[in-house]
Amino acid sequence: MDAAQVFSTFPLTGDFLAGRLRDQFAVEELHILEGMMAGPRCLADGERLIARGQTAVQATILIDGFMIDRIIRDGKRFIVGLHVPGDFVDLHGFALKHLDHDIVAAGPVRIAQVGRDRLREVTQARPAMARALWFATLLDAAINRQWIRNLEALDAPQRIAHLYAELHHRLTLIGHNATRTLRTPFTQTDLADMCGVSAIHANRAVARLRELGLGEIRRGDLYIADWAALERYAGFDPAYLYGAAAPSR
Repeated sequence: MDAAQVFSTFPLTGDFLAGRLRDQFAVEELHILEGMMAGPRCLADGERLIARGQTAVQATILIDGFMIDRIIRDGKRFIVGLHVPGDFVDLHGFALKHLDHDIVAAGPVRIAQVGRDRLREVTQARPAMARALWFATLLDAAINRQWIRNLEALDAPQRIAHLYAELHHRLTLIGHNATRTLRTPFTQTDLADMCGVSAIHANRAVARLRELGLGEIRRGDLYIADWAALERYAGFDPAYLYGAAAPSR
C-alpha cells in the first residue's frame, strides 16, 4: 500500500509507528485502530490540550503539526518533549490517570482521540496492539533520555543542531521528507526552552550554526544543504529513535 492509499484508508492514524512497527500490524488491527479514533479536531497555536494534573479521559494522536510537553515552574517555561504526526501525545495518561505537564499545540494542529475505556477494551482484546502502544510509550521515554543527555553533553549550538537532526529523522520515518528546508512553527524562545538555554544564548547558537555553514534558521525554519554535516556536528546517532534500521541489540 503506497502513501496515498495509506492516508485514503487511514486518514487519522496513517502515521502511527510508520517506519517502525507499522508493517507488523495485521490489516484488521490497522482498521480497528482507525475505527476507534474520533475526529479530526483542530487546535490553534498555543491551545492547551490537557493541563498538568488534569485527569486524562482520552488518548490523543497527532495527525498534523507539532505539539509540545510544557512545564511552567516559578514563572519559567520548560519544554520537555516534542511530538510529530503519528505520535500519541498523552498515552502516559492511560496508566497514570493524569500527567505532570501540559500538552500544548505549537502552531495549528489536527488531532484524533479515543476514550480511555475503549482503549482499555482494545488493548485487552488485542495483545499486539497493546504491545505497539507500549512501544510508543517507551519510545517517548527513550527520546526524553536523549534530551536529558544533551543538556549535559552538548553546548547550545550543538543542542539546537541535534534538535533539528532529530526532527528530520522523526519526520523522515513517517515519510515527511525534508531535503533543503525543514519547516517548523518554533520561535527562538521555543528553541531556547527546548534546549535549556536563555533566549540570548539561543540567538547566539543560531548565529553560530550559520557562521559554521551548517544551516540558517529563520522563524523556526531550517535551511540546510548538508544534513550529514549537521549530524556530525551534533554527534547525532538515530539509534534511540528505534527506526526500522536501528540496531536490535
